[in-house]
Amino acid sequence: MNCKTGKNSENEKEIEKNIELKNVYKEKRTAHYDIRPYEDLRSDESGRCANVYDISITSAIPLILIIWEVVKKGYKQINLNFFTETAPSTLDAMLARNSGELIPGGIANGITGTLLMVVIASLLAIPTGILGGIYLSEKPKTWFSILIRFLTDLVQGSPSIVIGIIAYSWIVKPLGSYSALAGSIALSIMMLPLIIRSTEETLKMLPGSLKEAGLALGASYTRVILKVLLPSAFGGLFTGILLAISRVMGETAPLMLTALGSSAINWDILKPTSAVPLLIWEFYNDPNLIDMIWSSSLFLLLLILLLNIIAKQVARKWKIQ
Repeated sequence: MNCKTGKNSENEKEIEKNIELKNVYKEKRTAHYDIRPYEDLRSDESGRCANVYDISITSAIPLILIIWEVVKKGYKQINLNFFTETAPSTLDAMLARNSGELIPGGIANGITGTLLMVVIASLLAIPTGILGGIYLSEKPKTWFSILIRFLTDLVQGSPSIVIGIIAYSWIVKPLGSYSALAGSIALSIMMLPLIIRSTEETLKMLPGSLKEAGLALGASYTRVILKVLLPSAFGGLFTGILLAISRVMGETAPLMLTALGSSAINWDILKPTSAVPLLIWEFYNDPNLIDMIWSSSLFLLLLILLLNIIAKQVARKWKIQ
């Protein structure tokens, strides 16, 4: 009887100990959770949303004011001649201002020069950037991939004037003259990091089953990449390309050292040419052409805004599932 009594008391003590441990565990487990009523939690959530909304509105106010200032001062010069005629001379601008008329002329030479250099830069940068991104996604740990990532980050973080100096030493000095080709190469160097990185990250987001299925069906590795992976990643690739184009379209410093500028419309890639950012810089240096600064800035702002809207719509439509 004494043995049984001793065993029962030991069992009771063990049960009580287990109950205490369970209670302690429950207290620790529930200590990290908010067990307030649902109404209180909901009010806190709405308060946080309101704070985020207020911060967003406050952050957008400076941007809205800048856009409004550009639109208010730039719309007056926007007309058909603005897109079809070349930049006016100082004398024409001074006479127009003295008589209270609109400044004659436009930025046709800048528009054509920008279009020419961006097209050439895209032809150079897009294939190279996509191939580089494919290599980084397929061979992520080789020494060559590490070197490409390092150089990509280095170029992406470099000031645009440095890229202009590099293009000047590579193209302008050997050719002996400024040219649209030199400006295009400078812009293509600036486009490469964005295209390479966007291609790499987009391909990494694709499910591995796509490549495995293509290889299992007997397709070659190259055919799987060209016919399966790249079409599936079209949205991300196209978005990265548009963002790269919109970034370089507003660059001035590298073009000052490579394209130089031109007062006439020029389609020869081996001769100096103008661009919209270069015209804005030239207008800035002439007090009689101040109104043209605002109009050119408005045109460039709307163009880049349009490219960004298209990029967002494409990314939304071709979103990787």
